[in-house]
Amino acid sequence: MATTWSTRSSWPRSPAPGEYRAATEAEIAQHLGSEPGFLGPVVGPGKKIRVVADRDVAAMADFVVGANEAGFHIAGVNWGRDLPEADVVADIRNVIAGEKAADGGEIRLTRGIEVGHVFQLGRKYSEAMKFTVLDETGKATVPAMGCYGIGVSRIVAAAIEQNHDEAGIVWPVPMAPWTVAVCVINPKKDASVDAAAESLLAELQAAGLDAVLDDRGLRPGAMFADIELIGIPHRVVVSERGLAAGTFEYRARNASEAESLDRTQLLEKLRG
Repeated sequence: MATTWSTRSSWPRSPAPGEYRAATEAEIAQHLGSEPGFLGPVVGPGKKIRVVADRDVAAMADFVVGANEAGFHIAGVNWGRDLPEADVVADIRNVIAGEKAADGGEIRLTRGIEVGHVFQLGRKYSEAMKFTVLDETGKATVPAMGCYGIGVSRIVAAAIEQNHDEAGIVWPVPMAPWTVAVCVINPKKDASVDAAAESLLAELQAAGLDAVLDDRGLRPGAMFADIELIGIPHRVVVSERGLAAGTFEYRARNASEAESLDRTQLLEKLRG
């Protein structure tokens, strides 16, 4: 977790939800002498309103505003000539798909997943720790603090949300608990089947693959369901029938069908 601080004495603050409310038509008429739909920042002598402008609006020229008179608007309005510069310039509206971005590109709206977090801590902890720094004038001041970081559990949740199907998780290989599951199907308790599975496991691990042996003795359906639920990327089945044919049954977690591969083909597939 990283921590930052600032010696600024005041921070721009968004108003609390209860600080603002929509004005009534009576209040609008009293202060601006008009009605909704024709309101604007250009007011007559002796009147003063606080103008908060969106960043895009603050950069506009020759724009149109309401004239504060029902049925009328004012065209060709400019900051600094027809009205003072905005009291506050802020990002106060949601962007719309297709608008121009600050770098000149086009804005596209997509869904995202939050995996990082930032907290503005203020001076609560720096004051408690009596933590001070020297500001630009050389005077000791209590800094405002913040912290940020990546949530490991959030990354796991995001990966699962993006990689799953009706059977369970489909882990990306770098995040999987194991890369390969070697499943033993041995209802007759044939020692040669167990030995072949142990040999294959050792060979896979020697090749640098993170492999695990499932020798719980479950029926194939239950065993395979567990492997799919956990999301192990590759499954290899060692069985009496396969040994007789000189093959292993291989299936990738995201594949619809299994395939029979000999030892060389299997190792090439998994290494690839």
